[in-house]
Formats: sequence, C-alpha cells, structure tokens
Amino acid sequence: MKIKNRQQMLVLAAGAVVALFIADKVVIEPLIGSWSQRAKDIATLHKKVDEGRSLVRREQSLRGRWEQMQTNTLPNNPSVAELQVLKAFDRFAQGSRVTVNSISHQWKHDSDEFITLECRVEATGGLSALSRFLHDIETDPMALKLQNVEVSSRDNNGQQLTLGLQISGLVLTPQEPKR
Repeated sequence: MKIKNRQQMLVLAAGAVVALFIADKVVIEPLIGSWSQRAKDIATLHKKVDEGRSLVRREQSLRGRWEQMQTNTLPNNPSVAELQVLKAFDRFAQGSRVTVNSISHQWKHDSDEFITLECRVEATGGLSALSRFLHDIETDPMALKLQNVEVSSRDNNGQQLTLGLQISGLVLTPQEPKR
C-alpha cells in the first residue's frame, strides 16, 4: 500500500507542479506584464497631466508671445514683404557700417499655412561691423531666421571680411475655417 500511496503522491505532486507551471505562464506572468505596462502608462499620463497644467499656467504668456510672433511676420503681400525686408537690411547695414554688395531673393511655397522669402545677402566689412550686422538681424523683431552664415577674408591680414548669409522671412497665409 505504501508504494501505491507514494505513486499517487508523486502523481499529485507532479500534477501540482504542472498546474503551477501552467498557472505561472497563463495567469501570473501576463498579470505581472500588464501591471508593469499599466504602471508605465500611469507614469506617462502623470507626465502629460503635469505638462498640461504647466501650459495652462503659462497660457497668457504663450498667447502673448504667439500674438507678438504673428504681428512680426512679413505681410501677405509679396511686394510689400520684399520692400520691408530690403529696408530692414538697409537699416542693419547703416547701423553696423557694413557694405551690402548684393541681395537676391526668391519665394518658397512649402505649405498652405505659410510661405517664406529666402534671401541671399553678401556684405563686406570688418569683424566688429559684421558682428554687429549679424546681431542686429538676430535681435530684430521681424520674423527673419539665419539659415546659413559664411565668412571669408578679402585680404591677407583678415581685416576685410566678406559675409554670406542665407536668411528666410516668414509670411503666414491665413486659412479659411473649414465647415
């Protein structure tokens, strides 16, 4: 009888081990995986909620900055926009005492929401004058962005420099609301 009880006990123990193995693979591991994923999702949602609260707190300053950006874009009239940019370059050149040798421009229609006026500017002057010229362009409220800057020397001492700039100006094209 002892052998039969022992065999039954071993069969029961083996069945229990198999049942635990199946329970682990079918129930416990998926639950642990879903628990871990849920914890990651909750952390992500907490982060998004914190970012949303931050945006709500900064709403007035962000809206003010956006309105300022919109008012400083170039006008939606190509000839007026070109004239405005040319006058700005003249103002920058006079303020910094550089000589603007050439300005060439072309319009880029990359999106329905905006167009850009791409300008290539060649200017000459000393290092301090060119630095001031670049500073004036960067700090002007007009929606201009320096895309590319090239500096080369015109003499052996590096006293006379040539500056090549690629600048883009932003023109917002208002869209009619969709119905």
